[in-house]
Amino acid sequence: MTETTRDFFDTLAKILLRCWIIGFALLLFSLVVFLLTGKIIDDIHGRLFGLSPHELDLIIYCGLGLFKLFILIFFLLPWIAIRLVLRSSKA
Repeated sequence: MTETTRDFFDTLAKILLRCWIIGFALLLFSLVVFLLTGKIIDDIHGRLFGLSPHELDLIIYCGLGLFKLFILIFFLLPWIAIRLVLRSSKA
């Protein structure tokens, strides 16, 4: 592996790690907002869309779960793969 390629993948790994951290911070922020304002969200969106509080909670939890899954698949797993390749090419 050339030094330029190594630098590129090292930079890409740093970007992916930062994206993973920011994504999880956004996920935690969303969870805290949902937990603190759950009743307000239920009132507003329940009237708008005719959904029960249980249905709204289910939609929000599924959305947060999908967001977490996407963060793991698109940022954490590629970061781990790049790190493993860089470590093996160093030896």
